[in-house]
Amino acid sequence: MKKIILFFIAVILFSCEGSDTYQGKWKALDSNDKKFVITFFPKTFSIKDSIGEIKTYNYTQNSVKTENSIETYGIFLEDGRGYQIYFPLKDESIGLILDENGERMFTISRNGYKTYEEIYKLD
Repeated sequence: MKKIILFFIAVILFSCEGSDTYQGKWKALDSNDKKFVITFFPKTFSIKDSIGEIKTYNYTQNSVKTENSIETYGIFLEDGRGYQIYFPLKDESIGLILDENGERMFTISRNGYKTYEEIYKLD
């Protein structure tokens, strides 16, 4: 019985951590094409701007949605704001961070700064 209780406690504690899919360092552009570096850790993330100023936020992951191989992760900040980390392509090295209204906050890429137009370009 103790093992079952410990298992459920472990699931609850670790289910709030961020997904491995988006953990790590991302190059990001905001809607004005200003450059940032966003780094996700299991329970925090930091945003570094072009002059080196860093802001750190605590978060929990509160949802995961997969539809037609497209993944969306919901995160909830300590101050009550919510965001989505959205991977519109099967390639999980390129994505978007959206606000609560679905508006684009950042484009993110593991390999370089990508504009919104580059992500959605027609080949």
